Parts: sequence; C-alpha cells; structure tokens
Amino acid sequence: MSAGQDRFGMPEFGATDLRAIAERAIKLGQRLAATKGGSTIEIATTPKDEIWRDGKIRLYRYRPIASDALPLGPMLIMHGLIGRQSMTDLEPGRSLVARLLGAGIDLYVIDWGNPGRADQFNDFTDYAEFHLGDAIAAIRTTSGARKVALFGICQGGVFAACHAARHPDTVLGLVLTVTPIDFHADILDPTPDQGLLNVWVRSLPAQLLADLIDECGNLSGQLTGALFQQLTPARTLAKYTSGLVDLADDAEALETFLRMEKWLADRPDHPGAAAKEWLIGLYLENRLVRGEFHVAGEAVDLAAIECPVLNIFGAEDHIIPPPCSRALGGILAGRDYQELEIPTGHVGVFVSRRAQQMVAPAISAWLGRIG
Repeated sequence: MSAGQDRFGMPEFGATDLRAIAERAIKLGQRLAATKGGSTIEIATTPKDEIWRDGKIRLYRYRPIASDALPLGPMLIMHGLIGRQSMTDLEPGRSLVARLLGAGIDLYVIDWGNPGRADQFNDFTDYAEFHLGDAIAAIRTTSGARKVALFGICQGGVFAACHAARHPDTVLGLVLTVTPIDFHADILDPTPDQGLLNVWVRSLPAQLLADLIDECGNLSGQLTGALFQQLTPARTLAKYTSGLVDLADDAEALETFLRMEKWLADRPDHPGAAAKEWLIGLYLENRLVRGEFHVAGEAVDLAAIECPVLNIFGAEDHIIPPPCSRALGGILAGRDYQELEIPTGHVGVFVSRRAQQMVAPAISAWLGRIG
C-alpha cells in the first residue's frame, strides 16, 4: 500500500488504499463465512483411544503411525490445568504429536476435563500425586513397561517434576517444556517484556489472590484468558485488526489462526485449591525451589529427581521467562540433564515452523538414548 504518514507519524490512507483494504476485508469475511466463523475448523485430530478414566479425567493412547523407527517410550503428555493439551496436536501440518508418533514413540495424553464447583477443593496432591500416579499405572499395565517417560507442559511440567522427585521407581525420564521452576528467577532477568505475569502476581497480597479465587470457588478460565491477552495488549489488538485482514489472501494461514483461536477460547476453570497453591505458594512465595512446597504432606525435593531430564524453553517466552525454567539445571548439576532453547515464544515452542524441526527430533533422540 502507498499510505504515507501525517505530521503525528500516523498512517495516512488515500482512496486507493481504502478501497484495497475494503476488498480484503470482504474477502476475509467470505473466508470466515465459509468456516462458519471458525466453527468447522477442528483441532487435535490425531486418532487416539481412551484407555482409562477417573470422573472427568481421561487418559488416551495415540494410535501408532507406521514407522521404520525402533519403538520408544512409553511417554505421557500432560498440560496443566490452565490450558488444553490439544496445543501439541493443533493441526496436521504442525502437530508435535504426529512427529513424535512418526519417530516410533508409544504416546499417551491426559485430559484433565472441565473442572466445576465440585472440584474446587482439588489441590496439587490430587493431580501431581494421585491422578498422575493412576495414569502412569494404567500406562504400565497397557504397555507392559516398568517405567514411563513424562512430558510436562508449563504447569503440567511442575506436576511431572514433583512426581518424578517422589517416585523415581516409575519415571523413565522427564521432558519439561516452558516449565517454571524458580518463579522469582525473572527478577534478575534484564528482558523487559518477559515475566509480566510474575510481576503482576507478586504485586498482589496473598489474601487478595485467595479472595479472587474464593469468589467463585475456582479460578475462572475466562479471567485467566483475559489476563494472558493483556500481557501483550498491542499484539492482541493488532492480531484482531490489521493482522487478521492480512490473512485474507492466505487460506492456510487463516485456518491456522482459527485453530489457535479455538485453542485459546477453550480455557477451563482452574480448581480453586490448586489455583491457590499455584498463584500463592509458587508464583508469590516461590516455595518449590526453597523446598517448602508440599505434595501429599511432604516437601518436594527437586534434587531427588534421579531420571534423565530434557528441559525445553522458549528464548522469547514472555509468560515463563527462560531463567525460571533453566533454574532446574542448577539444582540437578552433575546429573543427566540437557537443555534445549527454541527461538520462539511460549506457544511457539509447539507450533512454530522452526520448533517443528527442533523439538520432536530432540525428544526422540533423547528418549532413544535413555530408553
């Protein structure tokens, strides 16, 4: 476009520019109408079968893909309670799940379901100890394996790390992706656009955070979704204005955008008791690295992790700053510990084109070495 700038440095559009914008907006509207506003777009389509459930929680086993690779695993993927595990299987061309299956990994995924008011008293012990332990037992029965590799994402990585520290006899290895370990490590991070969530939580008194959760019993998924949007307000605004119009000429990119929006919109409520431990015990008080975070009545000692660890983080992650993830390396110094830095942000670790070429090969090579 030929838009210049006015004396305030703002874009100045002529009649030709406005006509072009209008034409693209019409084309965008037609493409959105063809997908019924994105409602016909599907995510997480890789075939899988339910092998275990406990109430709302379900465990699935992905159907294997014919591969010449040697069988690896089993490996269990788990997201946290804040988002959905479907991020790893967003679309066929950008499916981390499909790439891991193609490498011959016997792959499982846990779906925490949609917590309601009856689940408000579920805490970290319920998820990191009991539900995760039951899922591992089901995988061991199904696969015949003695140990299971855990692939934890963000809060799910904290669940996995706590379980690995407490149950070394059943955990083959630990893959952590964009997982916070030291929730205050960002204080010394000079990057100004990272760690805004950490700063926000630390600015609030514990009682206010507790009251916020107690108001509804659970931490609202709509509230957390809105908060994440506000961490990057300019980017959020551009995404739904000029950025969206720019997709009018690229049907494939528009479908990817709609899939991402579908994932973002499907944000469950977070069980209240676990939310308090997450926001107050970890984000505010940083108890995990201090050895003061309790699961099943006992303090979690991350130094007790005996299995090999592959720690993956995004160099541009504004939600979980790299220092918060890399802190585990200091705790496990001298152990079988590896790091992989991906040149993307938080979600980009799973869906960006660069990450697609890095993450799955690294995980499969690591699993082949330790298994």
